[in-house]
Amino acid sequence: MMSKLYVVGTPIGNLSDLSPRAVETLSEVDFIAAEDTRVTLKLLNHFGIKKPMVSYYEHNKRERGEIICARILKGETCAIVTDAGMPCISDPGEDLIKLCEEKGIQTIVIPGPSAVISALAVSGLETGRFCFEGFLSVNKKSRKEHLESLKNERRTMIFYEAPHKLPSTLKDLYSAFGERKLSIVREITKIHEEVIRTTTKTAAEELADSGIKGEIVLVLEGKKDEEKESYTLESAVELAKKLVENGAKTSEAAKEIASLTGFKKNEIYKELI
Repeated sequence: MMSKLYVVGTPIGNLSDLSPRAVETLSEVDFIAAEDTRVTLKLLNHFGIKKPMVSYYEHNKRERGEIICARILKGETCAIVTDAGMPCISDPGEDLIKLCEEKGIQTIVIPGPSAVISALAVSGLETGRFCFEGFLSVNKKSRKEHLESLKNERRTMIFYEAPHKLPSTLKDLYSAFGERKLSIVREITKIHEEVIRTTTKTAAEELADSGIKGEIVLVLEGKKDEEKESYTLESAVELAKKLVENGAKTSEAAKEIASLTGFKKNEIYKELI
């Protein structure tokens, strides 16, 4: 192995999901940068891997990032892992990748389980276009602004959420988006894996206080194209007549209602006169 950083995906519940390539990589690198060394140690022990580790998490990422890069530049190889899933996704590993780029260090990805993609796949919602929004802020103002910015988002939206914050989040989603399809995917790859396909209304009114537990991913339907009201020529003419009665010229009324209903201006004008 040449000196570089390996980004290694780890299981999100079922240890059998660690790929043979990931096992080989973790076995061959010089050291491992882990979000929580205690969690990673259990994984390494399960596969009989003994490697030195350094902790790398949100509150030490600046200092540790420099140390990790310095070791790699001196010829060592490093694997970065998170407690579960793909490192660098909604995770401080993102900063280490940027630092490696600045320093000219090559990064290699060893793909693994992803809660985002796994939840989307079983959600029952549209998967062609989607956006990942991570965790909503606990700050009420920031949370409201975040949801407000997504009101016209047409892609399927994916959120992470902790069980203790789920009740307020389900109510906030209904408040912000009205009634839409929502899938609550919990405990992916674990014994109690469950997909609850529901709506924001039902979730807010019936599920918010039901005590749903575990690691949770919320998959929300995007905004749908508003269906245009169906008009007949007769109803279009009636609308035009009202405009005329309110002082509009016949030709102007015909033109305005034509743009609203899809009928030709001349068709409406002919009926008006």
